[in-house]
Amino acid sequence: MTNHKRARLIYNPTSGQEIMKKNVAEVLDVLEGFGYETSAFKTTAAPNSARDEAHRAAQAGFDLVIAAGGDGTINEVVSGIAPLDKRPKMAIIPTGTTNDFARALKIPRGNPVEAAKLIGKNQTLNMDIGLAEEDNYFINIAAAGTLTELTYSVPSQLKTMFGYLAYLSKGVELLPRVRNRPVKITHDKGVFEGQASMIFAAITNSVGGFETIAPDAKLDDGMFTLIVVKTANLFEIVHLIRLVLQGGKHVKHPLIEYIKTNEIRIEPQSQNRMMINLDGEYGGDAPITLKNLKNHITFFANTDEISENAMVLETEDLALEAIAQKFAHEVEDFEEQKGIDENV
Repeated sequence: MTNHKRARLIYNPTSGQEIMKKNVAEVLDVLEGFGYETSAFKTTAAPNSARDEAHRAAQAGFDLVIAAGGDGTINEVVSGIAPLDKRPKMAIIPTGTTNDFARALKIPRGNPVEAAKLIGKNQTLNMDIGLAEEDNYFINIAAAGTLTELTYSVPSQLKTMFGYLAYLSKGVELLPRVRNRPVKITHDKGVFEGQASMIFAAITNSVGGFETIAPDAKLDDGMFTLIVVKTANLFEIVHLIRLVLQGGKHVKHPLIEYIKTNEIRIEPQSQNRMMINLDGEYGGDAPITLKNLKNHITFFANTDEISENAMVLETEDLALEAIAQKFAHEVEDFEEQKGIDENV
């Protein structure tokens, strides 16, 4: 009798206009066809539903755990598996909005069956995972600074619709409120002590749908891309954003610290609270230590170029593109206004 590998599908039934609910049966058929004895778990509104089920499945000896949902669901499943000594392989079926992690792994978005079929290619990548202090994990980015804190005011409905890029739809409104904070940041190559308005520790190159904020980020080198913005001046920040939108030209700007490091210690140097954002959610306050867990979880990934017929131009992509274009136009308006002001 053949011993089947076991897989557990953990899916968010409300993600992406409930697209996964409509595709569960077909996804299970695909996985069974690849030799996996597969069962499914539908997440609930209970706190840590996906995380707890992933932890249980891993301890029960499942060979593969599939996270189907947005970046939040993927984060939870990773958080359930990451603390264990013996970890199953992971796959993702992206049905959220921004899907930064799926973009980094070259997995088609908005098409659960096509995403599941990638498992049959048997291409895997040993992915880095971020650890904040003792038990808080992240898969994409940790961020701090006044702009990050201000974005907590973005309405939850807008965030649900547009993910992390919802912040950009309000970004120009919030930029005038950005302030510098004195901070000490210890990293592998030394210490930064000074004023900073924004701090990013990126694992992947995709942040909020943009792939140019950390353009040279590697998924499996054990390194964060640490980005420190050393100004709160409105027009200087707008100029830096323009450089980001122009293909990542900000990385060598003197107002930017751009460093590769395995570990980061962030310590505020004032009495002001400094909140940390992990994958778009509140993740505690500084002081905090971030560690990159190199090659910590094996993910199925599309390491070949995705063919055009596997890529679906989804409503989410059109919406994200529209928001990004609107933001770019508003940045241009700021720069034009700066020129007017300087000539007065």
